[in-house]
Amino acid sequence: MDNKVAYFLMLVRALLWFFCSPDKSKLAKVQNTYKLGGMKLCWRKAAEKFATGKKDRTFITTGQFSKALDLYVNKEPKNQNILDIFTNEWSSAMPDDRGLATKPGKARLFDDDRIKWAEKIFGGFQNLSILELGPLEGGHSYMLQKMGAKKITCIEANTRAFLKCLCIKEIFDLNRVEFKLGDFISFLKKTDAIFDLVIASGVLYHMMNPIELLELMSQVTDRIFIWTHYYDKEIITASKNLSHKFAPLEAFGYRGNIYMAAEHSYKDALNWLGFCGGAKPKSKWLCRDSIINCLQKFGFSRITIGFDDPSHPNGPAFAICAKR
Repeated sequence: MDNKVAYFLMLVRALLWFFCSPDKSKLAKVQNTYKLGGMKLCWRKAAEKFATGKKDRTFITTGQFSKALDLYVNKEPKNQNILDIFTNEWSSAMPDDRGLATKPGKARLFDDDRIKWAEKIFGGFQNLSILELGPLEGGHSYMLQKMGAKKITCIEANTRAFLKCLCIKEIFDLNRVEFKLGDFISFLKKTDAIFDLVIASGVLYHMMNPIELLELMSQVTDRIFIWTHYYDKEIITASKNLSHKFAPLEAFGYRGNIYMAAEHSYKDALNWLGFCGGAKPKSKWLCRDSIINCLQKFGFSRITIGFDDPSHPNGPAFAICAKR
């Protein structure tokens, strides 16, 4: 259907809804709702599009001027103002000694015992070049710089998480950290770089093809730190909070080897603006043994396991330091 015809029909639909409805409060809902490619359009925007033929223009109604003015900060400049841009979206709590607050901000990712443990296992991070996959809000990046890493390259696909990382870079002057926006799978497939260490905390269980990620990491380093959830049939099926999110456990092949995984669905978590899962509505959780076996097949013969927590509220989890 021609775009102008489509916009005109949506305009007519919106006008009929407004004038024929006894509930005039619906106008506010129509005016304030705009979803590109959907059936709900601000009727004024539809009229403008019909007249101009343009596919995307910002239009502010009178009632929305206050929202535009809300984008301004009327306080003296301070770091808390930066964090408040994303209020109610933060997963991480800020370092205790900085006097900074985030909401809800409960995870202690800026003072994470898992990273401290990995530092001991690997003999320190001093002068290492590190690739961090999925930095989320820059908490581990902050720790890695404090621990003396020479260069930390971080790749984040979530645009809001990436912007939060830039906020953290500014606040804490992370001059040896580089945040890149994009898909780390695509990066790993194309890069010629070799890193002293790859950090993959909280990303493996967000993949639809987690074995591919393990293989790609193995091609750019001899040392890997992983923290991940894993699938345990007995534990998951017994949990009312978790069982409904998973499909049955299945075997799948990759390069001639068989691994066990269960498909996971994010469900209502996708409705939170601070969502920090994968780029697709589903992912695959590998079984614990499949993760270990896969690393061994890719040449990581020295594997140390820590933080093994079968009773983690979000599903069984553990940490791995793997070395060739």
